[in-house]
Amino acid sequence: MSWEVLPVEVPGVDPENLSLELLPMEVPGVDPEDLSLEPLPMEVPGADTEKISLELLTVEVPEVYPEMMTKQSLPVEVPEVYPENKSLELLPMEVPGVYPENMTKGFLPVEVPEINPANMSQESPLMEVPELYLGNMSQESLPIEVPETLYYMNPGKMMMLSKTKGLEDEDSDFNSLRDGEPQEKNDESTVPDKGDFKIESSPCYLLTVRIIRMRNLQRVDALSQADCYVSLWLPTATCERSRTKTVRNSNNPVWNETFYFRIQSQVKNVLELTVYDEDFATPDDRLLCAIFDTAKLPIERTVILYFKASPNAKEELEVEFKLESTSGPPEIIATNGVLVCRELCCLEVEVAEKTKQKSKKELSLTVKGSFEGTQDIMLGPNGVVNPSCPTKFHYIKYAEPTLDVMLPKKRRYHPWSCKFSRETGSPVLMLNSLPMGRKTTVAEEKRFDLNVTAQTCNCSCHQDLDMRFGFDLCSEERAFLGKRKRYVASALKSVFHLPHDLQDQEVPVVAIITTGGGLKSMTGLYGSLMGLKKLNLLDCITYISGLSGTTWTMANLYRDAYWSQKDLDSHIGEAQKQATKCKMGCFSKDRMKYYNKQLCQRKEEGYRTSFIDLWGLMIEYLLNDGKDPHKLSEQQEALCDGQNPLPIYVSVSVRDSYSTNDFKEWVEFTPYEVGLLKYGAFVRTEHFGSEFFMGRLLKKLPESRICYLQGMWSSIFSVNLLQIWGLSHSSEDFWKRWTQDRIEEVDEDPVLPTRPHELRTRMYTPPGPLSSALRGALTDRFSVAQHHNFLKGYQLHNNYMENEHFCKWKDTVLDSCPNQLMQNPDQLGMIDAGFFINTSSAPLLRPQREVDVIIYLSYTTGSHASALDKACKYYSEQKIPFPNISLTDEDKKNLKECYIFHDSDLPGCPIVIFLPLVNDTFQEYKAPGVRRCCSEMEGGQLDLTSYCSPYCMFSVRYTDENYCKLLNLSEYNILNNSQMIMQALQIAMQRRKQNMC
Repeated sequence: MSWEVLPVEVPGVDPENLSLELLPMEVPGVDPEDLSLEPLPMEVPGADTEKISLELLTVEVPEVYPEMMTKQSLPVEVPEVYPENKSLELLPMEVPGVYPENMTKGFLPVEVPEINPANMSQESPLMEVPELYLGNMSQESLPIEVPETLYYMNPGKMMMLSKTKGLEDEDSDFNSLRDGEPQEKNDESTVPDKGDFKIESSPCYLLTVRIIRMRNLQRVDALSQADCYVSLWLPTATCERSRTKTVRNSNNPVWNETFYFRIQSQVKNVLELTVYDEDFATPDDRLLCAIFDTAKLPIERTVILYFKASPNAKEELEVEFKLESTSGPPEIIATNGVLVCRELCCLEVEVAEKTKQKSKKELSLTVKGSFEGTQDIMLGPNGVVNPSCPTKFHYIKYAEPTLDVMLPKKRRYHPWSCKFSRETGSPVLMLNSLPMGRKTTVAEEKRFDLNVTAQTCNCSCHQDLDMRFGFDLCSEERAFLGKRKRYVASALKSVFHLPHDLQDQEVPVVAIITTGGGLKSMTGLYGSLMGLKKLNLLDCITYISGLSGTTWTMANLYRDAYWSQKDLDSHIGEAQKQATKCKMGCFSKDRMKYYNKQLCQRKEEGYRTSFIDLWGLMIEYLLNDGKDPHKLSEQQEALCDGQNPLPIYVSVSVRDSYSTNDFKEWVEFTPYEVGLLKYGAFVRTEHFGSEFFMGRLLKKLPESRICYLQGMWSSIFSVNLLQIWGLSHSSEDFWKRWTQDRIEEVDEDPVLPTRPHELRTRMYTPPGPLSSALRGALTDRFSVAQHHNFLKGYQLHNNYMENEHFCKWKDTVLDSCPNQLMQNPDQLGMIDAGFFINTSSAPLLRPQREVDVIIYLSYTTGSHASALDKACKYYSEQKIPFPNISLTDEDKKNLKECYIFHDSDLPGCPIVIFLPLVNDTFQEYKAPGVRRCCSEMEGGQLDLTSYCSPYCMFSVRYTDENYCKLLNLSEYNILNNSQMIMQALQIAMQRRKQNMC
């Protein structure tokens, strides 16, 4: 066979037996023995032999795999090649559907269906290429005919002169062409064994938005008509807002401007259209804001919609939409049904010095929407570049990223003015135009060259991500449960004198939940655990969850890897020593120096410090004699054999300008991982506080000492005025008109059908200056713990509102506002969960933990019944199984020591043993069944509720007598109600056994 012309490798051809003569390809149905040795060796169906060139054979060969292609000419027209590694030579051949994110500065070779073009020829086949997206193309000449599509982009704005490839059937049913159902099923989806985590190949769409006009605007300015423009915000497609031109002095402005967005079909894409009246001296007035879910648009159809603030309003915004399929390759995404992790790229920027100078120059590089944002490169004297290693940017591949380069200032002499001026060049580079894996020079200066290299960071399996993505329990916790069941089964057999060992399915999961209460809750938990230890029930416990002061007890206990297998007297004695010592030393001069040193060190490590960190250092002094070096991840040692219950620490994430009732998201901390329950996103405990982007750990920070976490878990300084109002009133409804956004659902005209996962169109009314000021005053918190947001970069799944796991914890005013919900700040603000409903029960009600019995230990300084009622009401609203709480008015006034609540008709509902810290029979009994004598009556007198109580929430020091009284009371209440606790455990074992049948 000739080595001059062999364009392709054809399946079924044995190249060892090929003739050395001229044979470009084997065609089915052709007998090669009869082929002539002339330049045209075969008859090709549909080809006019009179017009065939003797040099290039224009044969279309579908499904050709060119791994073994020669480096000679390829005279074949083959559609749909993904040209990641395109030739640098001339290409005058037509290739429909090329998406050239990685196009070189040369010309495009061949597009062949399902070809991996890694080994494509570097010669010059000739073809015509329509539908090229020129926003990423080089500035060199391109001998290509582009019949209709010309696609180029400015930051935040694109212009297009045609349409992309559409569906063949233009008369198909309107509702059958919808965004929510992909037009082609993805056969490449894989589902690893990581809970709800899956990787799939998902197509992208081209969204065309044409802002046509605004009608019947009411007069805004007293002296003139409106000067209007429209702002478009689609954060899932681009990080920048787009806007139209301003139409001056018109109440019926016409823009007729078109914008283009590439959107991912599996992402919730919500477009916000805002009409502004431009002002020069004051901020622009917002006249209308429409929030539109693009999933409602039909595929390949042009739709004109009219948006009104209300059905009777005369003002209306006319907008044309079209959603089209793109012909580029699908995007590889990872998702758990709520969050979507998209394709990520890494850009490396290097400066190559050409001449050495003594002066310093600074380059400023910006990739908007990237993890790094803006970075500076300093060109020092003698060729020193700082930083010396390449500067990296991580960005979402399909978010239209650009590199903005601010070059060093140049001095220019102007002879007409006899002065020097400084000019700054600022080239803008479309990053999708860069070839992947190839170094490219993007700026050439006299002193240096600026070189960039783009690399893909695709997620092909769960190991590619540095965080856990799913709603199931982590593998370490599942392994712990298997080990812990042996302890629980043995303890239950011993306590109830069972004749046989319990099977794993018969072993109930028992959990302790607590409330906050400062030093009171810390001391009370010690006493309760001592009571359970004496009843031999401590080994029956699988989980202990805490918040506020009870986290102090838990953190101290879990320093000892086998604390629950030992006597607790030593731990309680140490706690008493710390609770009764003088606390004034925390304000000493030496201590202040220590605080300053530790906070400076924490800031150098990369953390953002706040007053909560200072409070954590003060807690360290209150509970320890010296520095506490322990970290949360070190508590894994106390779980390695299942020898202790698994500790869970609880906090809530909050947002600025929102009350805690309006926005709070549960966060759980275990020795294994830290995560947000609603999103199914978890990071390793040792990585909490480090910097993540799109699930990748990009900057590792040292793990925080546990005192800083205690400051966050038990912060009394995160209070706001609304919280104070709630202490004296049962509701915040009076203030909601000032603290909540005014968003009303409306119908676009014409009304588009809405499916369950799609959001209705809404209108947002901005607050006025007075309302904004009042809202800020009511919701601002004195201080909030700040930690790097490990959700940064993620986007919401198109069907997130229908996800059962998300809906279980969907309880904020932003849940139906995906743009605001995922407008991820750099920092997560977290506060004491006691500011919400003062319970640590939320993580234990995850169905994956299958908790059968909850021992509810209430140490609150307020009303025990009120805190329990709030928890019951909250779980009822969230449709989370929880027994109905029925307390009589008499019980609420005079609580007993123990109550049992259960609902056998509600599947998955745990049995709740409610143990409020009340002084009832303890006044007359020093132990169960043992009455006090007259001289011992004083030991049973405790003031737990008055404002002058030594056990108030703000008390940080007890006397030895008060400490022992509180410790004995909490222990007594457990021992005195042992029969009720055991009764609940027996019911749980019976349920387990029945479920096995």
